[in-house]
Amino acid sequence: MKGILIRVGIDSAYGRWNAPVCFESGHFAYVPIPEKIGTKFKPGLERSYSEVLPSLKSFCMEHHCDLEDDLCFPAPLQSHPMHLDPDFETLTYGDQGERRGLRLRDFTNGDIVAFYAGLRPIKKAEQRLIYALIGLYVINEIVRADDVEKSRWNENAHTRKFNRGTPDIVVRAKPKLSGRLDRCIPIGEWRSRAYRVKNTLLEEWGGLSVQDGYIQRSVVPPVFLDPQRFYKWFLGQKSRLISGNF
Repeated sequence: MKGILIRVGIDSAYGRWNAPVCFESGHFAYVPIPEKIGTKFKPGLERSYSEVLPSLKSFCMEHHCDLEDDLCFPAPLQSHPMHLDPDFETLTYGDQGERRGLRLRDFTNGDIVAFYAGLRPIKKAEQRLIYALIGLYVINEIVRADDVEKSRWNENAHTRKFNRGTPDIVVRAKPKLSGRLDRCIPIGEWRSRAYRVKNTLLEEWGGLSVQDGYIQRSVVPPVFLDPQRFYKWFLGQKSRLISGNF
């Protein structure tokens, strides 16, 4: 088994905002990054942030906060297309096969991809951001984006648009074993002037391929040194996996 830890979701670098989380309950909103300005989509396949707004407003109602006044959701995003990736409804994830996703090209059936995000707590907390797992895939297969048939273009952000990279890949995950978490699992802490995986978790997981658990940025996503051990830990969290985005 191989395993990799990949950062996803809107943040200060990609979208200039962080999705909200209730630290006490683990309830969070999944909000993807925006598409680049000028991106051209195949007919009818553009995805908009208008799809996210109902779940965000529902989150705000449940936690007694306002999307604009309290969470400061950027108004321009409401009319901007989003890069819905991973797509937890279709259980796919796309990446650049010669850059960030290079390591993924060697993954195969049964390997795992764990997704994490930097979430902003809705109440004052010890840390400004909560770095947490928000989803997990057990891989079924990985295909080249260029080889995806037209009937399946709608399944992933990398096949919905015209101007994708030639070496882009699409991960397809196993149903029932994969999905978005119903409640996030905090894994990070501020240590040595950066966000890193908690030392206790590094020990439980068997370590990561990055120095001192660094996860603040994910240009080269870290791999699990003992993926079976991580997966056993994950299963022990009894987290419910959802085949849905919002």
